[in-house]
Amino acid sequence: MLVSGVERWEGYSGFLLEMIRAAGAEIGDEVVVERPDGSRFRGLLMFKGELSAENVLVLKLSNGYNIGVAVDPSCRIERVAAGRRPAFTRPPPPPQKSGLPRVKVIGTGGTIASRVDYRTGAVRPAISSEDLVSLVPELSELALIDAEVLFSLYSEDFTVREWEAIAERVKRVIEDGFDGVVLTHGTDTMHYTAAALSFTLQNPPVPIVLVGSQRSSDRPSSDAAFNLMGAVWVAARAPFGEVVVAMHAWHSDEAVAVHRGTRVVKMHTSSRDAFKSVNATPLAILSGGSLKMLDSDYHARGGDGFVYAPGFSDRAALVKFYPGMGPEVLEYLADRGFRGVVIEGTGLGHVARRWIPVIKRLTESGFFVGMASQCRFGRVNMRVYNTGRDLLNAGVVELDDMLAEVALVKLMWALRRTSSLEELARLMLTPVAREVGSRTLPQGVGGV
Repeated sequence: MLVSGVERWEGYSGFLLEMIRAAGAEIGDEVVVERPDGSRFRGLLMFKGELSAENVLVLKLSNGYNIGVAVDPSCRIERVAAGRRPAFTRPPPPPQKSGLPRVKVIGTGGTIASRVDYRTGAVRPAISSEDLVSLVPELSELALIDAEVLFSLYSEDFTVREWEAIAERVKRVIEDGFDGVVLTHGTDTMHYTAAALSFTLQNPPVPIVLVGSQRSSDRPSSDAAFNLMGAVWVAARAPFGEVVVAMHAWHSDEAVAVHRGTRVVKMHTSSRDAFKSVNATPLAILSGGSLKMLDSDYHARGGDGFVYAPGFSDRAALVKFYPGMGPEVLEYLADRGFRGVVIEGTGLGHVARRWIPVIKRLTESGFFVGMASQCRFGRVNMRVYNTGRDLLNAGVVELDDMLAEVALVKLMWALRRTSSLEELARLMLTPVAREVGSRTLPQGVGGV
């Protein structure tokens, strides 16, 4: 593999890579390293961090510890025994019980389907949905599991194409008569995908549950198994048919919080209870094998009205305003062919007054400008101050209490349905999946 013009193999490069190849060694082989001073090291050749020094060779000693050995061309590397390359072996799947609900588990990647890469110390996609099911035998008590991998990506690599592929696959799973769907997904952009599926798969007859983990499944502190069991329980037995996110409700393995797909945000970088409902309570809490509904206004499992409305435009953007920021970013986006933007404005929905002439010119040319707030709680109200009223007169559409991320996804969805600014404004403000609330809850109510 070439990295910046330098050939690399399992983290090794340069003269050290040449010495390893000359010895005929592979990762996992037992090797001896001898240095001119007479020191001698014997162990298994291991992956090496790509950012470590070029002259360091990593060995696993017989006591289980890894060491780094400084090597120069005067040293000698000898392969003394063949080894076995570290690999994950799937255990046999647990027996399935008849008469249980049928749940489809679809893998898309993320930490929940990852393992530590000992070459770099990082986490990478490696475990399939079938592996996850085999590793969590308790799932066989909850449902008849049918698992597949749609793709294996870090969630930051998702685009509108992945949203469309997931939606189309879930639609076919619903048509096949499954009682619920679980999507394993990276946590970093899971709330974006949840919103996308909420607009695409409206009023589904079964739960569509997105689940992830903050720590990879091979770490002792992993939350993958607990979250996955909760997600399968919800998919198999919950009374609603909606798109939701199911993740730890707290740090300990006590409860899973079920969040509506258009009301949830990842609020912490690493905590198990990173996901919170904003401007809404969680839809439900699963604890001790019992589901407590916290919101009685939901689309019932098996209910009518399922609508499949696929398609997203990638010609929409999300812009966060900050003090001193100029409006040139809007002009740049319009010049690059973007058709609309959601602005995260300050407080009730404001930007600097110098933005107003640019916004007016863009909206008059057919460019959509929507306003959300940087504040997590509350709703936009641009009629309180002069700046807000002037922005409204310039053509800005206030987006009520929609989360900025959800508003972006909805704009991407709406742009595939119309090019009319008037119709875009109507679509953006018409509730599709409870993304627009009827009231605003006090700060903190959205968490558990």
